[in-house]
Amino acid sequence: MFVNDVILGAMEFSLKRIKKSVSNCCCLLLCATAVLHAQNQHKNGPNAQESLVFTENIDSEIPANTTKPWTRWWWMGSAIDEQNIKASLISFSKVGLGGVEITPIYGVEGEDANNVPFLSEQWLALLDFTIKTADSLGMQVDMNLGTGWPYGGPQIDLEHAATRLVVDSVQLLKGQRFTGNLTPQNVKDTLGAKIAAVMAFGKDGSVVDLTSNLQNNSLKWKAKKTDYTLYTVFTGKTGQKVKRAAPGGEGYTVDHYSNKAFEQYVTRFNAALKNNGKGLRAIFNDSYEVYGTDFTPDFFEQFERLRGYDLKPHLQELFATSDTEMANRIKSDYRETLSDLLLTEFDEPWTEWANQHGYTSRLQAHGSPGNLIDFYAAADIPECETFGSMPYDISGFRREKEDIREGDADPVMLKFSSSAAHIAGKPLVSSETFTWLRDHFKTSLSQTKPEAEDLLLNGVNHIFLHGSTYSPKRAVWPGWKFYASVNFNENNTIWEDAPALFSYIENCQKLLQSGKPDNEILLYWPIHDVWDDYLKGQRFFQFKIHSLDEWLHGTKFYGLATELAQQGYATDFISDRFIEDLSYENGSLQTQGVAYKSLVVPDADKMPLATFKKLVELKKQGAQIIFQGLPESVPGFADYQEKNHTLSQLKTENKLVLHPEKSIGKALRDNGLYPETIVETGLKFIRRDINGEKIYYLVNHTANAISGTFPIQTEAEKVILYDPLSQKVGVGKSEIQNGITLVKLHIPSGGSLFLKTAQSSSKESWVYLKESETSHVLNGEWKIDFIKGGPSLPESATLNELNSWTELGGDASYFSGTARYETTFENPDATIENWKLRFNEVRESAKIWLNDVYVGTLWANPFELELSNLKSGKNTLRVEVTNLPANRIRAKELRGEEWKIFKEINMVNKDYQKFDATIWSPTPSGLLGEVSLIPLIKN
Repeated sequence: MFVNDVILGAMEFSLKRIKKSVSNCCCLLLCATAVLHAQNQHKNGPNAQESLVFTENIDSEIPANTTKPWTRWWWMGSAIDEQNIKASLISFSKVGLGGVEITPIYGVEGEDANNVPFLSEQWLALLDFTIKTADSLGMQVDMNLGTGWPYGGPQIDLEHAATRLVVDSVQLLKGQRFTGNLTPQNVKDTLGAKIAAVMAFGKDGSVVDLTSNLQNNSLKWKAKKTDYTLYTVFTGKTGQKVKRAAPGGEGYTVDHYSNKAFEQYVTRFNAALKNNGKGLRAIFNDSYEVYGTDFTPDFFEQFERLRGYDLKPHLQELFATSDTEMANRIKSDYRETLSDLLLTEFDEPWTEWANQHGYTSRLQAHGSPGNLIDFYAAADIPECETFGSMPYDISGFRREKEDIREGDADPVMLKFSSSAAHIAGKPLVSSETFTWLRDHFKTSLSQTKPEAEDLLLNGVNHIFLHGSTYSPKRAVWPGWKFYASVNFNENNTIWEDAPALFSYIENCQKLLQSGKPDNEILLYWPIHDVWDDYLKGQRFFQFKIHSLDEWLHGTKFYGLATELAQQGYATDFISDRFIEDLSYENGSLQTQGVAYKSLVVPDADKMPLATFKKLVELKKQGAQIIFQGLPESVPGFADYQEKNHTLSQLKTENKLVLHPEKSIGKALRDNGLYPETIVETGLKFIRRDINGEKIYYLVNHTANAISGTFPIQTEAEKVILYDPLSQKVGVGKSEIQNGITLVKLHIPSGGSLFLKTAQSSSKESWVYLKESETSHVLNGEWKIDFIKGGPSLPESATLNELNSWTELGGDASYFSGTARYETTFENPDATIENWKLRFNEVRESAKIWLNDVYVGTLWANPFELELSNLKSGKNTLRVEVTNLPANRIRAKELRGEEWKIFKEINMVNKDYQKFDATIWSPTPSGLLGEVSLIPLIKN
């Protein structure tokens, strides 16, 4: 599909909506304006004649707006109205967003009269207006099935609220009598507390169940035979309420291990969405931040059903703080049971409920107390997240320590969500993106690009910004703002050039949503090794995304996953549940989603007998199952000795085919699976398959350009190259040698490139250019005019050297917005056809015009672009530079103007301390350092 096809398609889409609903004509007219704006941007952009999707025969059933980035849209206090909803959506549409996810949260001081209670008739009418308006703009709407997070609200009574296990113990000497009421000893444990069991454990090993001896929570019992420890187990309540709740959404957090609690939770939505919410695409469930919930009222019954034995006689081991095999086995079963209940009693019914109502489901599974692969796969769209700022070696990339919160994104962690999607056949993987990337008002577009790329490289193909805050026109600058977001809206200066970022993401996602994943290797995640671990005595354990040292880093699984990635192998992770459904057909391991050539098993200590049996069966059928080591034991307690005996027999009977491999990489190569050695250059990659043709996404996050001829593990007559940033496209130089294809590449530091293999192509050859050793600095005067922004427009100036405009003093020190730089220069060499225009430093993004013709937007490293239309003699260069909003907010706070008027958490800095911009130094702004022209010669 070419760019013009995209524009015409959008216009056709709008015309259909006109026929559908005349009442939306105003929105549609503005939508057409937005489309024409996008068309002009593309027409005036570099390589506009080239294809947005660079290859023929790519068809996708995924809607076009899904290839665009979406945003989380916070409704503060739901103080919303039709006029501002429409204006916001039009603004989102113009810059290239494909949809919004509505999440109502806490309100704004002084706005109580404008708050619309969640799910009230007025709120539902405004939801319908939002959906209809978005639809007229070619956008879609998702909705958090609640307010704030986690799920909960006024419909949840104490019985169905998040539950915890409360235990008290009493020591009784032989002959001693206990008489009294059994209530939690700590007052904090009394909320909703009900006795679930009373058990006496004798020093001689005897166990007595005293639950039936209770009379109105009162017990009379004598320790006759020996000394006893008396345990009273209560079904207690955590007391947690919805965090950051919006008006009308306050209440207890729901019990996530109970289907009855789930049913109570959705009753409110059954009624509210019966006649409203038509056209919603998906419902959303945020990261699992349900604190301290480790029980449910029928846990003992569920445990016996799932694990095959009664837990109550083993409470001593469950509560033990010692690191023993028996205690760890009991705890493992307890942890696995919580995992099973969350999956089968809540997550899976949640998706079923969504589908029955015509919605898809989006789920952030991280933080859950169990198997993340299964939880992510329970949703139609699994969603991961990143938090904080990651380091990159990209040349010129800025990462000022005083402005960042250290990130903890890990490629292995990110792949849990994409792996779940791939093996379950889910086409989309989303991500909460850019959370706390920098301190407020200090995130540049250039700093978002590599963070987004790392998500794309690890299987994400549906990016959600974190995020955008609904801010009505009546709100003075900087408007309403969520405490942990970049705030992608018109109040942030980066909005000026955000369309370039969004276009880049869309160009990438179009291709990364096409075809199927092409990761040839499955890697088994031995979660029972975590569940069976002592875990510092913790009975209850959550797989948190920001605490990877507790459960992921340092494990053999993590080491092997990292090693395979570093060697150039593409993997997806698989759980015990999905191994149960594996089949071996036509030489491949078949999952619900795609086929794989091999399954690798890390050196796991514990493995369920059913999993091991299935792996042995598959290997006997001819499947390529490679063991790094064989399991030593089955997990859990029930019949574990008998199961261990069976496990040993299986290992003995099949020792000739089950031998562990010292080198997994060598074993894969011996079996005909070869890595993508292009990673040895430092390039990162992800690969997809479209009917046998391959798509490679290559990204250079190293400090240097990567140039040369490199192998890809496929045979291809043609290799088409596509730059998703410039949209340059062409057939690259390539040749087939010994079953692989060698292709000539040049990717600058910070750059990226798509490769598409094909048997033939009608596209022109890729033009390879290299820099000459000559560089021409533009030494003339620069005129600078401040054209847009605030708090006021500084006076124009003439510059002989390009330094931060804050050094001009006066109003320029506090200005945030856009300034226009202009200069003239003589063509250094009229014989040169191609040039590179390079900026030493752009703070923060810039639109470029050469001789009044728009040639591109620079918003990320490297800050350079190719020119091919220099005139002989004098040329005019115009650069419109937009800086960050940091200096303007600093000025506002220095003047003592209060803008932090938000309830609950209000505003905090990146370290969750009081936000104070008065302590900041002015942020450098504008063009800094030399601007150069470099001749390019064909290579």
